[in-house]
Amino acid sequence: MESRRKFIESSLLLSGTTLFYNLPAFASYNEEEVPLALQKEMYEKALAICKQKIRGGANNPVFKKPFVDAAFSPSVFYWDTCFIATYAKYHQNELPIINALDNFYDRMDTDGFICREFTAEGKPFWPKEHPVSANPPLLAFAELELFSISKDLKRLQQVYPLLKKHFQYWINNYQAKDKLFFSDSLGSGMDNIPRYPYGWQDDGQGIPMKNLHPDLFNYDGIDSKWNQQGRSVDASAQMCLFADNLNTIAQYLGKEEDLPYYSHFHEEVKNAINEYCWNEEDGFYYDLGYGQQIKRKHIGMFWTLIGGVVPAKKLKVFLAHLTNPKEFWTTIPIATYAADQKEYQAHGGYWLGSVWAPTNYMVIKGLERYHKHALAKKLAKKYYKAVADVYVKTGTFWENYAPDFIEPGNQSRKDFCGWTGLVPIAVWKEYIQ
Repeated sequence: MESRRKFIESSLLLSGTTLFYNLPAFASYNEEEVPLALQKEMYEKALAICKQKIRGGANNPVFKKPFVDAAFSPSVFYWDTCFIATYAKYHQNELPIINALDNFYDRMDTDGFICREFTAEGKPFWPKEHPVSANPPLLAFAELELFSISKDLKRLQQVYPLLKKHFQYWINNYQAKDKLFFSDSLGSGMDNIPRYPYGWQDDGQGIPMKNLHPDLFNYDGIDSKWNQQGRSVDASAQMCLFADNLNTIAQYLGKEEDLPYYSHFHEEVKNAINEYCWNEEDGFYYDLGYGQQIKRKHIGMFWTLIGGVVPAKKLKVFLAHLTNPKEFWTTIPIATYAADQKEYQAHGGYWLGSVWAPTNYMVIKGLERYHKHALAKKLAKKYYKAVADVYVKTGTFWENYAPDFIEPGNQSRKDFCGWTGLVPIAVWKEYIQ
């Protein structure tokens, strides 16, 4: 944990992170809404940053086609790219998102494994045998985001067999006998959220870690040893979403014979999440450790919304946590770690409270799935307004935002488009405009 923290801090310093603002305001406006002129300015600024971060091309020895990327590192990242698709879908001719997704398909192993990070040389950064190598499996989600605009059935036909193989890899390697899925703390994408039980010490039961690049990244603390001992609500719900997405693609392609498998899988995993991870007294989901619930409240539990996991009778009490200012509905919602948890940091602490674009978009879309349209729009508008406020102060967009202050998170890269580009583009188009 300490080595990872040092890496994050050093990389943020190199990226030009700052918490002190002496920049002039780029616009002025009242407290009630974001004026149209500023909305347009933010949109154009985000698109400009994205275009600056297009990489690859004929002169690149590895990535021969230009692709849009977060470009905060020489590596390319799986779930960053999937969330870039949520706004690049509106500019597919200008932002080569298909090439970005193909970078991962092109490097998929024959068994369906896709590493969550590839180096500039096109090599896996993480060891395949450890779940740190797996990011949330969102490629099918990203493809449907693109299809919602392009209506390109040929693209779906091209990627469907690859997605099926990737889906099966997850089942073969990360699904336990109880039908739930395990994952790695860092691999889950929420880097420094502790996922293990309070007071836990390494028991030697986890999948061991072989660091492939110790000169670049040390992940050798207690987190790396907590993996198959536990069950992750987010990974399990993400697989439910994956099954639903494959079901949708199969319907578009007329693959009727595949539908029962996806429906059965979704129902089976959904039932397992509700049987083992739901706490009736608290009205909330929790990860498991050795079959016991781990009472850490983090944003990962809300993947159950977009994954279609929450039964109707549980929805009201579950959403009460989301809208509670003492838990997740902070000054800038939604905090990634509940404000009533002892590790919570009001200025962010990376994933110990900071507000992140991908998880907010996930919650918004999850609310839409449950027809909570008013709450989805309320969250979208409040979040968009906060991003606009910080943009006025700083003139740019940030990797994450402080939950209790209208400012960037205290560990946050600037000019992050990147997935934060989805706020001034996708959130604007879908909820503000």
